[in-house]
Amino acid sequence: MRPERADAARNRAKILTAAAAVFAEKDPRTVTMDDVAKAAGVGRGTLYRRYPDIGSIAVALLDEHETGLQRELMEGPPPLGPGAPPADRLAAFYAAMVDLLEAHGDLALATEVGGKRFAVGAYGFWRAHVLSLLREAGVPSPEALADQLLAPLAPDVFVHQRAQGLSPSQVKAALARLATVLSHSA
Repeated sequence: MRPERADAARNRAKILTAAAAVFAEKDPRTVTMDDVAKAAGVGRGTLYRRYPDIGSIAVALLDEHETGLQRELMEGPPPLGPGAPPADRLAAFYAAMVDLLEAHGDLALATEVGGKRFAVGAYGFWRAHVLSLLREAGVPSPEALADQLLAPLAPDVFVHQRAQGLSPSQVKAALARLATVLSHSA
């Protein structure tokens, strides 16, 4: 790959900074490419050359945060990282995802609503992580349970729960109870 030109790097930074502000101000499901182009002060052609749709902009913004969590799952200290029992790791994963959704739910909503959720690369990573915990716990047919255990982390579910008045702590506690399924499955 060729190195990024200085003007292209500046435009990318302007676009992502502006997009983060727009996603924070508006319902992420209503953000348009025109909104982002206008906020960034770039032409639509400049925007579309790098990002084909609004979801790809949201993915670029969310990627940095998700990558950090992925690193913690693989290399971090227990219980989030390796070395803790599967149920404890699942509960820690749930808590970390609630924190991620609380901080960046607007971006997750723009990238992971409905069927689009399953096409996002991070979902595949989260699913592989949950599958490995289920297998380690000796759960029969773990493939049948992995998506169900991830369903409560759907951004629209989380936003709905928050709108109903549930605090992040309440959501984490409920998910921790759900994680105990791994303690009783073997």
